[in-house]
Amino acid sequence: MSLAPLYLKAAVTAVGPRAAALPDTVVTRDVTVDPAAVAAYARVCGFRLADALPPTYPHVLGFPLQVELMARRSFPLPLPGLVHVANTIAVHRPVGAGEALRVAVHAERFAAHPKGATVDLVTAVDAGGERVWDGRSTYLARGARAPGPDTGTSPATPDGPFDGPPSAVWRVPDDTGRRYAAVSGDVNPIHLHPLAARAFGFPRAIAHGMWTAARAVAALEGRLPGALTVDVAFGRPLLLPGRVELRTRERDGTWALEVRGRKGPHLTATCRPGGAAGWDSARPRIAAG
Repeated sequence: MSLAPLYLKAAVTAVGPRAAALPDTVVTRDVTVDPAAVAAYARVCGFRLADALPPTYPHVLGFPLQVELMARRSFPLPLPGLVHVANTIAVHRPVGAGEALRVAVHAERFAAHPKGATVDLVTAVDAGGERVWDGRSTYLARGARAPGPDTGTSPATPDGPFDGPPSAVWRVPDDTGRRYAAVSGDVNPIHLHPLAARAFGFPRAIAHGMWTAARAVAALEGRLPGALTVDVAFGRPLLLPGRVELRTRERDGTWALEVRGRKGPHLTATCRPGGAAGWDSARPRIAAG
């Protein structure tokens, strides 16, 4: 699903008055996953083909609803310029590629931040009335103001340095943003072409943060349980083309990850067993019909 029309709408609605508080809106859609689309996503992100969806794939199903909600004037922050700073996903059980899904998105935690304001877009995925996947995407609006302090929690990211040699070295081609856009629908111009990226202050196009997250999780494929929680904090933008190192460590079934470039980390993350542990959203049931 291409998001180009919604990004155009967001550019138009970015000018003019906006709401002061988050809307109560819950945006939903029913989804039948296309196996060919999942296979294309798996190839771009490094997952093996399997009967179950990659753990990060449901984010792609919910992201168009996030953009739809953020493109409205009833949303207090303009979409252009929002920075994806953190993400948490909770896989409650493996999701079959052939399951009929209902996806819902709402916004919460509009909070002050030292650099502006943050907001969380929460995605819930149900199969047959059963919650199978949750996601929380945190976005930062630099220079914006929020009505109250941050009362939420930060992702559980690794402490301490990663010692020893890297687990892998990736050479990330300059077309990575365009390839991920083709399988995710996320056509934010900062990922597609250096000229567009320069308009937003980047010297070159940058990789999607969720591509980096998916690629890191894919590197642990076969070593992660079917139900798991992944906490991600995004760091420096990954300029394309680029060369990065993946560093990992494991302790008691919990994996710590870091994707690092020459100037510092692009991503730090933890992958721990159990899809519900620590999930603090209200997790509203998705209404049928």
